[in-house]
Amino acid sequence: MRVGISWKWAAATALAGAMGAAAGAQLLPPLPAPPPVVGGTIGEVGRTTGQALGEVRATAGDLADQRVERLQALVRANPDSLEMTDLGPAVRGEVIALDPDSASLAAAEAAGFTRIAEERIEGLDLREVTLRVPRGWSVDRALARLRRIAPGGQFAANHLHGQSGAAGAAVAGAMAFAQGRPAAPPAVGVIDGGVAAHPALRGAVRQRGFAAGAPRPSAHATAVASLIAGEGPVRGAAPGAPLVVADVYGSDPAGGNALALARALGWMTVLRVPVVAISLVGPANALVARAVAEAQARGVRVVAAVGNDGPAAPPAYPASYPGVIAVTGIDGRGRVLAEAGRASHLDYAAPGADMAAASPNGRIAAVRGTSFAVPFVAGRLALHVGSPQPIAALDAEATERGRRGVGRGVICGICRTPYRR
Repeated sequence: MRVGISWKWAAATALAGAMGAAAGAQLLPPLPAPPPVVGGTIGEVGRTTGQALGEVRATAGDLADQRVERLQALVRANPDSLEMTDLGPAVRGEVIALDPDSASLAAAEAAGFTRIAEERIEGLDLREVTLRVPRGWSVDRALARLRRIAPGGQFAANHLHGQSGAAGAAVAGAMAFAQGRPAAPPAVGVIDGGVAAHPALRGAVRQRGFAAGAPRPSAHATAVASLIAGEGPVRGAAPGAPLVVADVYGSDPAGGNALALARALGWMTVLRVPVVAISLVGPANALVARAVAEAQARGVRVVAAVGNDGPAAPPAYPASYPGVIAVTGIDGRGRVLAEAGRASHLDYAAPGADMAAASPNGRIAAVRGTSFAVPFVAGRLALHVGSPQPIAALDAEATERGRRGVGRGVICGICRTPYRR
């Protein structure tokens, strides 16, 4: 059945991975059945037990429908904290005002909005005020009203974002923390879930939580981390690179929200992390767009996934924001993944299937999805940040330049670690 509503794509993408994973990209072999929806995070709801090939055979519409169904279930399971908006799940009963002036806030308060939080996001020239919407109003209704009474203001829902690759259930275990060593490659940032300790991760890993229960080990984030900095059982694009990990999910049903992403980007700028990998997708959101732009202005290069909702899906974010390096995935035969989504622009392709990555249980697992192409591009870019023209240096190592569907070329095509059962 087709779902003919405006947030069909945005919801699917925003959460395709989020929250834990999207059906179109998976850790393989098949995962165990997911936990009950009640109390689950968006990541947990997004998991699937089927083989990726089954998803590949589905039409783009089928992929979107399946994601929408899971996202609807997520909202139904967490009615106190989430609601569905025209662009997908968001934090219930709250809207965010960006750099509001006193007149806009006064107009909002006169209309029944209540100021519940205010902060200047660390590391960014960005002030946000969180407003409680009038009782009985939806977030969409609240935003429409604010835009009428304060046309000069900028307002956004606190939308959820999801990982653009499915991952197994979070595994209890030791977190990977700093064990640094000298002469390591430049640090690479990861905005995702928490990273578990693993034999392939021998460099320093610094983590901070931006959601309830974070940092918390995540299969998706652990796989991404290993494809950046792995050594030994999984070799990443920048072996031994220090990692700076922002867990925006934790155990929070509202994890992956726009405010968490903005705070995570601010933290990356404070630490002067030169390259940040974001294997997450969501709808266009004014707060995240502004945070990305502020981070870029401070020297942070953002690398993001195009998602896994198929080539017919609308553009994914943050990959579609100006200046973000958008990445798609290819399989072991060099073919662009059938389920790969798109962005408003495409920069590179990298391996995204027929390969292994680290698993939180200390072993390795097969992975598939555009999520897992992002770390290869981010890792290689980090190795060039000391050069006068990092992007030009990355372009110079790209292969298959000029081939349709891979942007400016394939990065790290030889970086795939074979998966053997």
